[in-house]
Amino acid sequence: MVITGRTASTLKKAAGQLAKRKVHVVPVVCDVCDERATTELLTAVKKKFRRLDILVNNAGVAHENLPVDKLPIAAWREVIDTNLTGMFLVTRAALPLLKRGGTIVNNLSIAAKRAFPGLSAYVAAKHGGLGLTETLREEVRPRGIRVIAVMLGAVDTDIWDSFWKDAPRKKMMSAETVARAVVDALRLPDDSTVEELVIRPTVGTL
Repeated sequence: MVITGRTASTLKKAAGQLAKRKVHVVPVVCDVCDERATTELLTAVKKKFRRLDILVNNAGVAHENLPVDKLPIAAWREVIDTNLTGMFLVTRAALPLLKRGGTIVNNLSIAAKRAFPGLSAYVAAKHGGLGLTETLREEVRPRGIRVIAVMLGAVDTDIWDSFWKDAPRKKMMSAETVARAVVDALRLPDDSTVEELVIRPTVGTL
């Protein structure tokens, strides 16, 4: 398994946590906004494994809660570049390594179908991500490649620090819960696809 991130220290920590669970990973530093970096990432995957069975597009950032007329262009670009363009770049580089039976999992959000005031760039990126996911699914369907859109409600991760530091974390789902649901979807026979996996907290409105 290959995991990626922008900083070596974060990757080292993640690899260490997985090692404690006896999961061997190959950490590779990669900024998904960088076309060259994504190409180099998938070249490294091909060299080591020759093929790719599952691609999980999970990179994502948010921005400070601000209305459109107050949102800096730099914040807009960072979110669009990471959440949408990054997904495109990694997927494009990965497609030649995916064969029949392969799966692409795009981690989106309920923001892909809803609007949240103050989060225009994030919502725009997630709406665009859903459009990309649905288009990609139709393009690779004849090749026997599955594409899953994971539509998440509130998950307890650090992304909340960007726009809602006092968010009620106790009402949120854990990342482990989401991972378990995704694994269950991946275990379906190759002739079936969970096209949209919607997961939301049972209690609360998040």
